Amino acid sequence: MPAKVLVSTENMPYEKWLEYRKLGIGGSDASVVCGVSRYKSPVELWMEKTGQMPQQEAGEAAYWGTQLEALVRAEFTRRTGVEVRLVKQILQSEEHPFMLANLDGVCETEDHGNCIFEAKTASAYKTGEWDDTIPDEYMIQVQHYMAVTGYRGAYIAVLIGGNTFKWRFIPRDDELIAMLIELEVQFWDHVQNVTPPALDGSDASARFLARLYPDSVPRSQITLPDEAAEVLDLYDEASEQLETVTQRKQEAENRLKQMLGENEAGISGGRIVTWKSVTQERLDSRTLKVEHPALYQKYTNKTSYRRFSVRAAV
Repeated sequence: MPAKVLVSTENMPYEKWLEYRKLGIGGSDASVVCGVSRYKSPVELWMEKTGQMPQQEAGEAAYWGTQLEALVRAEFTRRTGVEVRLVKQILQSEEHPFMLANLDGVCETEDHGNCIFEAKTASAYKTGEWDDTIPDEYMIQVQHYMAVTGYRGAYIAVLIGGNTFKWRFIPRDDELIAMLIELEVQFWDHVQNVTPPALDGSDASARFLARLYPDSVPRSQITLPDEAAEVLDLYDEASEQLETVTQRKQEAENRLKQMLGENEAGISGGRIVTWKSVTQERLDSRTLKVEHPALYQKYTNKTSYRRFSVRAAV
């Protein structure tokens, strides 16, 4: 079923565009809903959609990605001969109105018919992620767009490190789309019912909790719910596994260091192992505090954080 036009984005202020994003799940939201985003947790996205937290400002990488989009699009056309048409609209799924699409462009080929076009830029450090396929979050993004539009394929082009250009054709995956729609339906129910989704083990969830509860109330104590016992068992099991894995890793590191001896680097099976001498200069804060207390106080910044621990009750 084809998508309908929700609104034109031509000359739309950025703040207005952000407001429209709250009306549904967009392509860049899809990987967050699926729990594969490295930068945001589902509960953070839920708070954005329910107006409890401002949407995160686009960083430098996102800014330059937008600025370079036209260049990536032009290079794709030069290399493939496939013309890309801009889509200055927010599209909305007819079947699932909460599913939105803000496309970089669309194109048409004899082999695949109407297709999505998506332009990306990536750091040189992420070259390996583009060797044979595309990063998971972008695979989910273009499948989300195909779910909204009904298209059977997508082209994605990327400029890596400012000097490496690649492009891929991604066919529609109806099985993945079915699972994606199921997860998005569940997430949007959380938004409509204003009930938060479950937290996961991602760094994004940890950052969210640190931001939501930055300070503890001194000398406050509660009785945790019954389910805490099961979670504590999980915590203990993971801690034991982590200790075992950490020891195994340290053993392997020690053996490699022994092999290196005084040498700075060694090669094995196409990999380089290094054990370099590093010299650092650090401020002797203890001496400074004793000999120049006023100066120490003037240039000391106080920071706070919450330390988590589990121990036997007294």
